[in-house]
Amino acid sequence: MKNVDQHEAARLAEPLQAICRERDVAFIVNDSVALARRLKADGVHLGQQDGDVREAREILGREAQIGVTCHASRHLAMEAGDAGADYVAFGSFFPSSTKASEHRPEPDLLTWWHELMEIPCVAIGGITPQNCRPLVEAGADFLAVSQAVWGGDEAEAVRAFAALLA
Repeated sequence: MKNVDQHEAARLAEPLQAICRERDVAFIVNDSVALARRLKADGVHLGQQDGDVREAREILGREAQIGVTCHASRHLAMEAGDAGADYVAFGSFFPSSTKASEHRPEPDLLTWWHELMEIPCVAIGGITPQNCRPLVEAGADFLAVSQAVWGGDEAEAVRAFAALLA
């Protein structure tokens, strides 16, 4: 919901947050520490321009899950980890209609991170059931998907991911 104001985003988030709570799944707000605080979300995902991990931790508390987009940069990922991020995200691995990105990391970045670091890594960007397997095999702990699920039959997309990742 990148193009809506915080009040509308909060209104739209309520039913999704309730679904997450019922299923004991973390509800993470994208890009906005203020909205995460307002919603008492489980955490926030920060892009490089969305704030500092240490400040987000101070605002949201020790229990909040805080992740950081690191594009294709080992350096940014190590800085995020040192600052206290709970996970780092690399991408966009594939072209994405959700968000434009000039960064195209190779899957070996996931392998490098997975072998050296304890903090989980997330692969993001244009991920579909058809192209996700190499990212998982390379070491992605999680996949961030948007258009692949919300751009069509949501239930079928989730089943396709589940079948591939089982």
